[in-house]
Amino acid sequence: MNYHFITIEGNIGAGKTTLSHLLARHYNARLILEEFADNPFLAKFYENPQQYAFPVELFFMAERYKQLKDLIHTKDLFQNITVSDYLFTKCLLFAKVNLAEDEFRLYQRLFDIIHQQLVQPDILIYLHAPVSKLQENIRKRQRSYEQNIPDDYLFNIQQTYTHYIKQHNIKTLFVDASNADFTGNEEHLKIITDALDKEYEYGQYYITLP
Repeated sequence: MNYHFITIEGNIGAGKTTLSHLLARHYNARLILEEFADNPFLAKFYENPQQYAFPVELFFMAERYKQLKDLIHTKDLFQNITVSDYLFTKCLLFAKVNLAEDEFRLYQRLFDIIHQQLVQPDILIYLHAPVSKLQENIRKRQRSYEQNIPDDYLFNIQQTYTHYIKQHNIKTLFVDASNADFTGNEEHLKIITDALDKEYEYGQYYITLP
């Protein structure tokens, strides 16, 4: 295995956590999952984004940092691969969409201080799905505070992610997840694990799930 730190990313409802669980099981890897349910501002943010955007993003950044900083100091003798269902840069991307300009400038200063202290992933798997598919997945998982997320918001998040990936020199498997069914279709998971068996130069590599 060429990659010791694998990160899964994508929009809300793209299937990040499902794929992370499956890859962690496949590789007997340590699993780091975003603890979104612990954020006391999240439900309030969806009800009143303007008022709660800054505290919701600040809380997420603090929690993600707390989780990921442990990678620097801890080694598991039996699990030399780590799979995470988020990229720390996610903090900045969501903040860019959610925060007012002056708040974003302050947030970015804090982000820049913290970001350089963390281990960066060896490879990023980005799950890209159309907004209609994202909304379908969001309805299925039935988190009450997510049920009224506007299409425009998901589209803005999607655009922010793809722009960031294309503008930065990141080793990325860009997966068309329009038809993704990682739990019901073993072939879809195998396509991902086969792709991870290869060594890549920095850049984007596109994968379609039939």
